[in-house]
This record gives sequence, C-alpha cells and structure tokens, in this order.
Amino acid sequence: MSTIPMTLLAEALTVPAGESPLIRFFREGGPFIYPLVAASVAGVMVIVFKLISLRRGHIVPEPLARRIEAFDQSGGSEGWEPLAREFSEGHSTLARLGAVAVKHAGKPQAEIAHAVEAAARGELVRIHSGIQALDVLVTVGPLLGLLGTVSGLVTVFEGLNDTSDHLMIAHGIAEALHTTIFGISIAVGAVVAHGWFTRRIELMTSRMESVLADLTHLFGQSRPNA
Repeated sequence: MSTIPMTLLAEALTVPAGESPLIRFFREGGPFIYPLVAASVAGVMVIVFKLISLRRGHIVPEPLARRIEAFDQSGGSEGWEPLAREFSEGHSTLARLGAVAVKHAGKPQAEIAHAVEAAARGELVRIHSGIQALDVLVTVGPLLGLLGTVSGLVTVFEGLNDTSDHLMIAHGIAEALHTTIFGISIAVGAVVAHGWFTRRIELMTSRMESVLADLTHLFGQSRPNA
C-alpha cells in the first residue's frame, strides 16, 4: 500500500483563499453531511422550543405558588376569588390545574385529587413534548456520522489501486472524519440538552405537586369562604 506524500496531503487539506474553514468542512463532508445538517437544525429548533416552553412562568410561577400556600395557611379566610380568576385565565400549568381543583371544590378530597391527577397527565404530555426528538437525535446523529465514515472509506479504497489517487484518498479521509465529528457532536448536544430539560421538568413538577396537594386538601374540606 502506497503512502500519501505529505505535499499532496497538505495540498488537499489547505483552505483556498477566500473560503472559510467552516464552508470547507461542509463541502468536504460528502453526501451524508446534508442529513447531518438537517438533524442539527432540528435539534437547535427543539432546544429553543423547550427553552421557551419550560420557562418557570409557563409551568409553575412562583408568585402564584406562594399565594396558594398563603391561602392554604389562612384556611381560605382571605377569599379565593382572586385566585379563581387567575386560575380561569390559565396562563400556566399550575393555574389550569388549580382551576380543576376549584371546579370540584367541596367534593371529597379523593375525588378532587383524582380529577387533578387526570388533568395533570394531559399537562405532562404537553410539558414533555419535544423531549422524544432529542432521544431520536442521540441515536440518529452518530448513525449518520457512521454512514458518512463508511462513505469516506469507500472513497479511500477507490483511490488505492496500481496508480493511487492521493487526492481522492485524502478527500475520503476528510469526509470520514468530518461526518464522524459532526454526528458525535449532535449526539453530545442532544444528550446534554435532554438531561438538563429532564431535570428541570422534575424540579418544577415536584414543586407543583406540593402546591396542588395543599390546594386539594383545603378544597376537599369545604368550599373556601369568599
């Protein structure tokens, strides 16, 4: 097997004047660089969507949670109409679930808890929307990178013959390495984002469960006084 002269390898990997290294990276990535780019764009869109949808004010706004806790500590003596109005507006997950508790106020506590839990299951589906896409990217990214690696190796072997084409070999190596790097980078980003979003969801749902437990207990005793 002949070796690649260093002068030819350097020539193949030299960035032409006026061309950025990033553009060259994608140009030399071969055909599988395009689905990798599409996967990376999809991943960025999912991350941005989750950053917006998982803002604390959309799930369990702390001012509302504190008002509910104060309302529970007072035994409902402060009046529940302001809270009921905020619940009916439904600007957050906590508000929508609170509206369910208000709707069933005065009923047995077990019945209120069951109604809130049923509504919470639908809210959890909404909260977790998009997370599955990150799971898919964790798997698809490296697989697309591996396909690009194999495609690059095919190019390398095509250049290995009696009259070896060293430029073809160098480009095949570049294609294999670029797609591998890109695919692993997509997977790493998706894993980090998935872990962070999952932890954030766990913290907010735990806080919401605690607040709703107080509200369910109070409304299960009797309908709060105005």
